[in-house]
Amino acid sequence: MNQTITPVILGADLNCYNVARAFHMRYGVKSYAFGRYAIAPTKYSTIIHFTIIPDIDKDEVMLDTLHRFADAHLGEKLVLFGCTDDYAGMIIRNKAELSDYIIPYPSADLMDPLSKKAEFYETCDKFGIPYPATVVLHSSADKDALTEEKLGFPYPIIIKPSSSADYWKFPFDGMKKVYVADSPEQAEKIIGDIYASGYPDKMILQEFIPGGDSKMRVFTTFSDETGKVRAMCLGHTMLEEHTPKGLGNHAAIITEPVSTLPMAEKIKAMLESVGYTGFANFDIKENADKPGDFRIFEINLRQGRSNFYMTSAGLNVAELAADVFTSTGDDCVQCEKEVFWHHIPKNVVYSFTDDPALIQKAKVLKAAGDEMSSLWYPKDMCKNPLRLICVLEQLRRQHKKYKIYCPKPNHK
Repeated sequence: MNQTITPVILGADLNCYNVARAFHMRYGVKSYAFGRYAIAPTKYSTIIHFTIIPDIDKDEVMLDTLHRFADAHLGEKLVLFGCTDDYAGMIIRNKAELSDYIIPYPSADLMDPLSKKAEFYETCDKFGIPYPATVVLHSSADKDALTEEKLGFPYPIIIKPSSSADYWKFPFDGMKKVYVADSPEQAEKIIGDIYASGYPDKMILQEFIPGGDSKMRVFTTFSDETGKVRAMCLGHTMLEEHTPKGLGNHAAIITEPVSTLPMAEKIKAMLESVGYTGFANFDIKENADKPGDFRIFEINLRQGRSNFYMTSAGLNVAELAADVFTSTGDDCVQCEKEVFWHHIPKNVVYSFTDDPALIQKAKVLKAAGDEMSSLWYPKDMCKNPLRLICVLEQLRRQHKKYKIYCPKPNHK
């Protein structure tokens, strides 16, 4: 008999729902999720058993919770996912103590060399993977050290923490995922505010790559437990989220053939060289002024928040983790299917996407039936009015968010 597949997820956000839906679609099973509090993307869901554990973000509480769960589910095939950098990092750090679980993530020794942007760029250099011109800071700097002449590239510039996991542990007013500075004075204040919060790691200052949301790409790979890359999927971003803390999260994506990304094979070679296992997620941008010039921004050592774009295109993340991760083989599936994925209303996507050609493409895909929305899952809403109302309210609020935070493009 086949083992019962039991998904276990740390988190409660859209990432969690995307993973749980993938398991439900592929295996017909409900997922068990643990988080500090309930939030809308997973609220009232019938495909998730959600348990609130206020201190689940502490290693000892997480380990105790997962050990107890494993003891209560002996003989089942337990597959563990983390849905934020923090949760994924906790799982990776404690991987050796979680041997009851299939864990589709890399070993702990790869965390710092890859998850911290400064160190990741050093790895990119070794494999010829291009990234934006970058300056790394170890502490606050005054405006005289932040001039264009000193940096080597012009303003505006991008400012972001090297370690995202550490950054979010030190909240402060005006906190953003990524910052844009128009002058040395602005850069000095942003960097000063971040270090004043207690953030302990390096800061990244980068040249601004021109282009809006539609110049972004999201690239997801999956490697088996021997370190062989077994699946790759490329998404062309239509629209991102624009709230201060959500900036950069994908809201709508059209999948594209992997062959359209020049650095795909270099990324594959890098992952296999370092012995990477499990999901990896990359943010990449094409220079609007230099078509075909792609620059990598970062790697996430987990499935991305928007991972349902991959499941929608036929590379189900649940199947990869539950079956492919422990299988043998050298085959690597490169996704070729084009699908329009979104987690916000379609009319919001059409109104705020800056590339009319992408809008038209999305409409053609929708008409052909190649369109999927993360939250709109009829099997979870049937005879479940609370879930239906919750989803409708989440979608309704997106209209206001985009009106407030996202400039509407002038489609000609």
